[in-house]
Amino acid sequence: MRPPPLPQQIDVLQRVLERIATLHEDPERRPPLVVLDLDGTLYDNRQRTLQILFEYAEDVRAEYADVAECLDTLEVEGIRYLLSTTLKDCGLTHVDVVRDITHWWQERFFSDEYLAYDVPNDGAPEFVNACFESGASIVYLTGRDVPGMLLGTVASLRDHGFPLGVAGVELVLKPDATLPDEAFKRSALPTLTRVGDVVGFFDNEPANCNIARQMFPDADVALLETQKVPGAPESAEGVHHIIDFRLL
Repeated sequence: MRPPPLPQQIDVLQRVLERIATLHEDPERRPPLVVLDLDGTLYDNRQRTLQILFEYAEDVRAEYADVAECLDTLEVEGIRYLLSTTLKDCGLTHVDVVRDITHWWQERFFSDEYLAYDVPNDGAPEFVNACFESGASIVYLTGRDVPGMLLGTVASLRDHGFPLGVAGVELVLKPDATLPDEAFKRSALPTLTRVGDVVGFFDNEPANCNIARQMFPDADVALLETQKVPGAPESAEGVHHIIDFRLL
């Protein structure tokens, strides 16, 4: 069992809910808005990578049993941010092998079909629903792209009980996969003022949290301590750190 959430996490999440309720009751204020990333924030996507690697192992088992056996040893806790690190940790370093696995992974990871393997982080559906029911508008702001991942994202949010398909909920994805995530979010964040006043922002990348902290100084900005890009900057002063969305 996981240890209970730290008091600072409960404080941040509870404060967001309280601010939503207060602003929602004020007819002269714009709607409160909560902005949430998906991968690494609302969702743990390591199981997606694990499933892809297991399928690769089955595909090559007859010809490359040693490679398959290395991949068989993987568990979800061994999935790192970089695929190359994951492979190195399980003993796969040959350039040709890494290249072939990477190509197999890239064809599948950024696709609708494999989003079904993602698992919500603890408390995520419950917290987002609590925000929505308290009167907040919800924006899912993700680095996933429309051409390859829209349908799978909608299905995943629906199947895991997140608010979706109703007034006050928006899903914002990249127009194409080639646009870097940070650049996309930097350009998208200013447009959120059309929806309401940001009271909460949640992301697993320090760079995105730092941008949000600068743009929305009155909001609670929280960094999910899950996985982040290697070489990520330090989080800015005032960015909160949480591990999931549990209130209990």
